Amino acid sequence: MASIGNKLLALLPGEEQALLKPLLQPVVLSQGEVLHEGMQPIGYVHFLESGLSSEIALNGDERIEVGCIGREGFSGVPVVLGVDRSPHRSFMETDGSALRLPAGELQKMMDANPMLRALLLRYVQVFMIQIAATALADGRYALHRRLARWLLMAHDRLERDELSLTHEFLSLMLGVRRSGVTDAIHVLEGDGIIRATRGLIVVRDRSALERVAGECYGVPETEYRRLIGGFAA
Repeated sequence: MASIGNKLLALLPGEEQALLKPLLQPVVLSQGEVLHEGMQPIGYVHFLESGLSSEIALNGDERIEVGCIGREGFSGVPVVLGVDRSPHRSFMETDGSALRLPAGELQKMMDANPMLRALLLRYVQVFMIQIAATALADGRYALHRRLARWLLMAHDRLERDELSLTHEFLSLMLGVRRSGVTDAIHVLEGDGIIRATRGLIVVRDRSALERVAGECYGVPETEYRRLIGGFAA
């Protein structure tokens, strides 16, 4: 296997990576592909190496995104906490790739490797902060600022200016009708911050996007740097 592209696993010392690599299966993931369904056993934990996945809260026909994951983390957070399923659904918002590991094997590795356990639990904490920040943004900030925050999060994880995102996906991410997404895009596009075409948003001015998002962006990102960016056992 080539060098590990997942930022979390790449932080592990070489000998720890060597123990994990034989168990990690490289997989190619397509846009819309489900990583785990609500209240169904989580068979695999996916350590993303590229692309963007979404964590969706479900209640009957109601759906809204509560978190997103790129190569800074992994999908299947409940497994790290010893839980085999979740009410949430996880799927790929974009094409991508991952190193996947059977849930049971990961739990065995965590039992045998305190460093791996500590690192993954730190990510769980960061992801919880992200979910809380999403709730705060959804409840307290104007739609165009929430859109700016979400585009920044996607930009962080995809690490490119061209974001392959449809209005349908964005309406799910923001919990609003497509017409509301269109209006918010027009605000940002009118200021020259983004350019939007069918199924594609191009970030033209990252700094301006950060100014629009303001304080509704940045807390989970700061926590990631504090807890994981300088991770040491």
